[in-house]
Amino acid sequence: MTTLQDRFGRSIDYLRVSVTDRCDLRCSYCLPKGFKGFEEPANWLTFDELERVVAAFARLGTRRVRLTGGEPLLRRNLPELAGRLSALPGLQDLSLTTNATQLAHQAHALRAAGVNRLNVSLDSLQRERLHTLIGRDGLPQIMEGLATAREAGFAPIKINMVALKDVNDDEVEAMAAFCIEQGFVLRLIEAMPMGDTGRAAGFLDLQPVLGRLRERFGLVPQSSELGGGPARYWQTPDGHFTLGLITPISQHFCATCNRVRLSVDGTLYMCLGQEARYALRPLLRAGISDQGLEEAIREAIELKPERHEFRERPDKLVRFMSMTGG
Repeated sequence: MTTLQDRFGRSIDYLRVSVTDRCDLRCSYCLPKGFKGFEEPANWLTFDELERVVAAFARLGTRRVRLTGGEPLLRRNLPELAGRLSALPGLQDLSLTTNATQLAHQAHALRAAGVNRLNVSLDSLQRERLHTLIGRDGLPQIMEGLATAREAGFAPIKINMVALKDVNDDEVEAMAAFCIEQGFVLRLIEAMPMGDTGRAAGFLDLQPVLGRLRERFGLVPQSSELGGGPARYWQTPDGHFTLGLITPISQHFCATCNRVRLSVDGTLYMCLGQEARYALRPLLRAGISDQGLEEAIREAIELKPERHEFRERPDKLVRFMSMTGG
């Protein structure tokens, strides 16, 4: 089997594909209020172009693709794209990250199109607090989306909670209890210093939080991975609750990084914490061959850095998360 390897011997088998940089929320750590610097729709990769790129990655050994944004469900006819991608030879796993505000209307169509798994961003269960965090009163829509997704047969559903110091860190146990009740996987994420919003978010070291949760719920380390991403997992002895931690700051996972990101404008980003990038859109629109596209992807992977510098140089990145792709 063909495999993509970077200069440091890491196999790249996971591609995150941003289908839009637009979002219907304004999460405090992601986009500043009043932000207008979105990509022009004429520069978005078309469904045909996205399918070509993902197919090329699949021929090179990529087995997992995640659709992201912005908020991916804002991209019109997304289930059509999902169906085209899930049918590609070699692709084994197609997943989606969403804020779930639009999920109730699309969950069944996405499941039928071949999306295997869902990650849902939810930073608080308190309606007013969440309103402050995301810029609108969205909790009822999100809860409806989660219920519809479970009804559509998505399992497991992962809840992504960005844990913020002095903002929602008092709610971690309540979120764990909610996930136990609903049968969801909880994933706690450290805020990353991307753009002014990320640097001002209030970084919380998750290691002490893990200690609290392990003691309360009797969590033990879980060796199996869930989806090929960077999370490390713990589980209750009865297997009814799984906790994942994504710790890019306190305990980075760069040595095992297996992913790159494709932004909506066709730029490949090799690392969230570095500027290494490779523009595919000009090549696609100049009529590059499939073989040429594969060669370009190999060139791009050679640019992947060994690690990020979030801790050493937290002011380095000026782009926002939505520009890179989630």
